[in-house]
Amino acid sequence: MEKLAQHIEGLIFATDSPISPEEIRECLTETFETEFSEADIASSIEQIKARFSADDFAIELVEIAGGLQFMTKGAYHAVIGTWLKQTTKKRLSQAAIETLSIIAYKQPVTKTDLEAIRGVSCDYSLQKLLEKELVSIVGRSDGPGRPLLYGTSIKFMDYFGLKSMNDLPKPKDFKEPDSEIGERAPIEEDVETADGGN
Repeated sequence: MEKLAQHIEGLIFATDSPISPEEIRECLTETFETEFSEADIASSIEQIKARFSADDFAIELVEIAGGLQFMTKGAYHAVIGTWLKQTTKKRLSQAAIETLSIIAYKQPVTKTDLEAIRGVSCDYSLQKLLEKELVSIVGRSDGPGRPLLYGTSIKFMDYFGLKSMNDLPKPKDFKEPDSEIGERAPIEEDVETADGGN
């Protein structure tokens, strides 16, 4: 089909979240009442990627959260960051980030499990994360009372720029000395007794 790449480019540009090649194919098939092969779609996507990889463009086509989306190239992140600081009213609180981190690594997880790990109520943080669509209800536990189970959403991967959940830092990465800030505390400290250590 003539200008297939341009139709795909326009479709990706119009979406506000990553769109998969299969969703692109279904949309084109319904629009033009013609079957499109996966190879044709893949070839057109590669054409678009190649074109936007040129230095003339500040954006590029990237694979993210199981789909495709146009994003700003790294060289232009500073100006976008400034814009976001100027226009974003509220960022995630520390409590929300902690709650979201637990959900990301332990999912599916119940609110009781979250609160056992954090040691405080997670009601407010959980509500805010649900409102921002960073987490979603993924089912119910088989435990007593069948509590709700929470997991991360596709928007979570989009928000943090993850192609898949495998891109999350591994817990072992946090134990590396390079990941630490400040000096490591000694395992044991000399403690003098009240009588001077005798």
